[in-house]
Parts: sequence; C-alpha cells; structure tokens
Amino acid sequence: MVPSRTVIEADGRRLAVSMRGQGRDVVLIPSHGRGADDFDDLAGRLAAAGFRTIALDPRGVGESTGPEGPVTLHDLAHDAALVIEALCTAPVDVVGHANGQRIARCLAADRPELIDRLVLLACGGKLPLPDLWARYGELYDRNLPLAQRLEVLSCLFFAPGADASVWLDGWWQEARLLQDRANEAVALDAWWRGGSAPMLVIQGADDIVAPPGNGHLLAAELGKRVSVIDLPGVGHAMLPEQPEEIAAAMISWLGGQ
Repeated sequence: MVPSRTVIEADGRRLAVSMRGQGRDVVLIPSHGRGADDFDDLAGRLAAAGFRTIALDPRGVGESTGPEGPVTLHDLAHDAALVIEALCTAPVDVVGHANGQRIARCLAADRPELIDRLVLLACGGKLPLPDLWARYGELYDRNLPLAQRLEVLSCLFFAPGADASVWLDGWWQEARLLQDRANEAVALDAWWRGGSAPMLVIQGADDIVAPPGNGHLLAAELGKRVSVIDLPGVGHAMLPEQPEEIAAAMISWLGGQ
C-alpha cells in the first residue's frame, strides 16, 4: 500500500507524516536518528488489519523542522501532539520505537487526553547502555569503510545471525544530535510512567541497547497497566528482524483492549 504524505505546519514546526489505511488511528514515532520509513512494513500490516497509520518524520529528518534554540523531550512530544490534533480525533493509540517510545511516554505524561494506549518497542530508560554505544556515531559517518559501519550496526542493534545491512541507510545526524540534547534536558521521572495509559511492551531478548529488564521494571512498578512480550532472537532494531510477530502482537492487543 503506497502511503500518502502530508506536512503539518503549526507553532513554528513543519512535520512530515506518512499515512496508510482507514480506521482507528495509530501514530508511529521512530527510533533515534531515524525516520518514518522504518515503519513501512508494520504500517502496511496495520492498515491491512483495519487501522489508519500516521508515521512521523521527527525534526531533522527529511522535511521536518522545528524552531531554533534549545529543545527538550517535551518539545518533541509537543510535535507529536500537533500531528494528532491536526489529523486525528483523540484519543489515539501511539507506538514508539526505542527513542520514539521515550517521546511517546513523554507525550502521554504531558497530554494524557490525547492518548488511549501506548505500544513501546525496545523499551529503554533505566538500565545502562553498553560500552559499545561509544561507537554508535560511526553509523552516521559515510567516510568510514562499509564493513566497519556494518560491524557496529550488527553488534549494537541486531541479534546474532540477523542481516543488519537492511539498516545501513536511514541515519539522520541532525535528528540524532537534537534528540540527544532533548533527552539530556529532561529527567527520567518526567516520562518513565507514561501518564495513565495502558502499555504494551514488545522487546527483544537480545537487545543490548534497551535491555529487556527495562520492560520488566516498568511492569513491576505499574502492575496491570503494562503487558510485556519478550521476543527471542530479536535485538534493538526489532522491526526488520521479526516483523510478522511484532505486527501480530500489536494487532491482537490493539484490537482486543
């Protein structure tokens, strides 16, 4: 299914989104330094199941821009809120992958009236990043040998034996640096609990960037608000590793709540 594209202009922002399908709205927020294209497969599956998907290009990706000056996680959450207000009838379901799930949880904390349910893919936050994270910036340097970038990508984001080459493209340096500053400017407690929305956590058992212990900590803290699915043989990238299983779990949960 070919997506339709539109740009939302509000509060000094230009926010590009891709939309598929018809039905209940599901807003998709991508991973750190990446864009809406990461959701192409998942969005197609959700659309086929009767949902309308709205995948956001964060600031610094493609046509999406925001006001100059300091930026916080609350500002990135406000970007998503503007998209919801422009295109949807709230409350809606929101899916965030990796850094996108931080933005989703911050949005749910700041604007709970906009959110029905949250799906958190690669639910990080409390457990420390691996030492290998120091090499993460190599993914953005196209002057480095391809084999070197692929090595870092494979070790950081994919389970052993997975084909990491599918994620070699799609890294946006401006978005990465902006999101780093935004995360540093806001304390964990401001977004960790995700407002009051029910949450489905889908996480990879082989994720070293957002270790699966994060999701279990969240469930232990919030009880019945949180459902957790651990996927064996899945790393941090998740979406290209087991797309069928992730989509099926989401469709079942979103359709059955």
